[in-house]
Amino acid sequence: MSNVEQVDIRAEDDGVRLDKWLKKRYPGLTQGRVEKLLRTGQVRVDGGRVKSNARLEAGQMVRVPPLGDLSPPPAKPKPKTTPQDRAYVQELVRHKDSSLIVINKPAGLAVQGGSKTERHLDGMLEGLKFDAPERPKLVHRLDRDTSGVLVLARNSKAAAYLGRAFKKKDAHKIYWALTVGVPRPARGTIRMPLAKLGGPGRERVHAAEFEDEEAKNATTHFAVVAQAGQRLAWVAFMPVTGRTHQIRAHAAYALKTPIAGDGKYGGAEAHPGGEIERKLHLHARALDIAHPEGGRLKCTAPLPEHMLKAWKLFGFDPNDDGDPFAELLA
Repeated sequence: MSNVEQVDIRAEDDGVRLDKWLKKRYPGLTQGRVEKLLRTGQVRVDGGRVKSNARLEAGQMVRVPPLGDLSPPPAKPKPKTTPQDRAYVQELVRHKDSSLIVINKPAGLAVQGGSKTERHLDGMLEGLKFDAPERPKLVHRLDRDTSGVLVLARNSKAAAYLGRAFKKKDAHKIYWALTVGVPRPARGTIRMPLAKLGGPGRERVHAAEFEDEEAKNATTHFAVVAQAGQRLAWVAFMPVTGRTHQIRAHAAYALKTPIAGDGKYGGAEAHPGGEIERKLHLHARALDIAHPEGGRLKCTAPLPEHMLKAWKLFGFDPNDDGDPFAELLA
């Protein structure tokens, strides 16, 4: 076939992952396209099929088919914030000062857009400018189906400060969840590495071994706050690391008590039925973070409607301000 390249791997590329080598050599080549080229055998190493995480060795020969035009598609224009979106997003505000805005993100609202996501928080941030010269900046995120406290920086200085706070783990986040089953022991710390699975649009993680080079360490504190018999429990989680779907995966794989409504990690077991809705019962309840202007900011967010319904059903107190992890931060 014409234009097929046979590329000799040089010494400086010895040990480099194949997918990273391909994307470096061919800018504009997406991870999704790389996976498809490898899956269909169009890219081969020394004549054989390989996976994207294969490590190259000096002297190997990589077969690369014609790749066509790799120029990126034209950028989509940023969606304009409508008056309706402006009113909607402003109603979410829990705290506002000269440096920060804290909102209670609803379940179902994506923080950022994707290939199939047109309505998202990032596209509405113009509505949260208020008196500032620029729109606020995202400094962390919550999953689409997770509700609760989300902090935004109102200027670049605050964004840099908050970024350092999250990186140094000087941001303490407490999540509330309804689990199917009661964790045993009732409190403790989960240390289970996680590795990503799937391609774009199919984000998922799985439990991994510490020696797995694709895995990232993940640590989560947990405590049972209350329980409804042996069937369901109100569990508080405090993640130390911030991996994709960390709490959901740890609840299902480490504790064997998936979060109610989390079919992705708990399967059919995650849907107990009855009056418990099939929505994800995971909420970022509280945030304690160093403030750019000094001191600390502590904020809470009320439960979303579907979780509040469950809390009332079982007699749990939705206004409980206790901190089950206070001794860990002392």
